[in-house]
This record gives sequence, C-alpha cells and structure tokens, in this order.
Amino acid sequence: GTDQAAPARGRTDCKGEQAMSDKGYETGSRNVFKDIGVPNAEEHFVKAQLVFKIDTILKERGMKQVDAAGLFGVRQPDISKMLRGEFRQFSVERLLRFLVALNQDVEIIVKPHRSSTHAPALHVA
Repeated sequence: GTDQAAPARGRTDCKGEQAMSDKGYETGSRNVFKDIGVPNAEEHFVKAQLVFKIDTILKERGMKQVDAAGLFGVRQPDISKMLRGEFRQFSVERLLRFLVALNQDVEIIVKPHRSSTHAPALHVA
C-alpha cells in the first residue's frame, strides 16, 4: 500500500534527480530500438507506434482479432503476431491503411527541421 508509494515519490525529488545524474547509467535516445542496435530502428519505432495505436483502438472498441483480420484483409494469426510485436512483415503504409480501415484520419506532415538539439525524425502523434 502506502509504504511502497513513499520511496517512489522520494526518488523523484530534486535531490534524487541530482544524485542520479552521477552517471551510473547511460542516457538513451528516444528510440529504444536504435539504442539496442535494431536494424532500420527509425522505421521499426514508427511501426511500433502505429501498432500501439491500432491495438488501442481495437481494445477501445472491444474488437476481436478475427474481426480486425476481416476488416484489414489479413489472417487472424497475422493480427495476433502484429499485436505481440512481430510486425516486420507489415510496411508502414500497410499499417496506415489499417488505421484508415478503422475509420481514422491519417495525416502526413512534412516540414523543415528546426531543432538544433535533435536529429530530424519520423513522429506518430
């Protein structure tokens, strides 16, 4: 109960943050796939975010995998694999089409990169 919550809060105070910055760890990027050396990490990260959106919508609607498979025109085992994180077989475009099939508007915005602190990147909002 409350005994477990107190230490967690204590770690987030200013002193805790100061102590943690003494580098007992390595700061990663915003892309865990890049950090662990996954080939095509940017694309993999975008796919993971798209699959998360698809999974969230399916759960919100209480849709079964077999229903999603019918809607997307794929087999149920492929949906199962995709939702478990095995989505290499699906292109970003195909995942975007799944979102459209779920009655979602998908917007792709291309703009000049302005940040001096981060490299240009793909983002899913």
